[in-house]
Amino acid sequence: MGESAGWTAIDRALQRLYGTVQPFHLGTKQPWSLGGPDPLDGISIFARTEPIPHWHYISYGMSELYAKESPDPDVSGWGFEFTVRVATRRGEPQPPMWPAELLQSLARYVFSTEKWFEAGHTMKAAGPLGGAEDSAIRAMAFTLDPELGEIETSHGSVEFLQVVGLTLAEYDAARGGNAAAVLAFLANQLPLHVTDIDRGTLIGR
Repeated sequence: MGESAGWTAIDRALQRLYGTVQPFHLGTKQPWSLGGPDPLDGISIFARTEPIPHWHYISYGMSELYAKESPDPDVSGWGFEFTVRVATRRGEPQPPMWPAELLQSLARYVFSTEKWFEAGHTMKAAGPLGGAEDSAIRAMAFTLDPELGEIETSHGSVEFLQVVGLTLAEYDAARGGNAAAVLAFLANQLPLHVTDIDRGTLIGR
């Protein structure tokens, strides 16, 4: 077993989807385990043109990247890695940093509270995603990434849990166990659950 078997397993999952395409990659200078502020050791970002132009972010750090430490042999770490897909804005040559900051913030929440996310969960954000005050996207739902799904690693299973931006009206509709139904309703206009912080609500109040 390699020293970074968990990391390698994520790399292989991404290679199956993206082949030899090289992503943008963000690393963490000081790991959480050594007192750093960011639980995620890295985030890879791929540029996509289909089915609509978007950036695909994938985290490294919610699962066990290096060694098996958790007591459950069937699950790696928290059992998931975060993903998020963000619509590309016109003239945007490089991926925006706010989605990476969002994933780090969600990771800090899990590590600090020991409350984890699962597909079907919803969460109201502290403010508009992306920081634009005029954005209607102010909440999130969580679902299995439609392309990456779940993998088995030598440290246990890992789901790729995608964060999906919602308006407050959509969030209200998704609460109480209705997230999957709301995401299915939105799917025709939001292929692959891409988050578009410039859109309006697709569900009436």
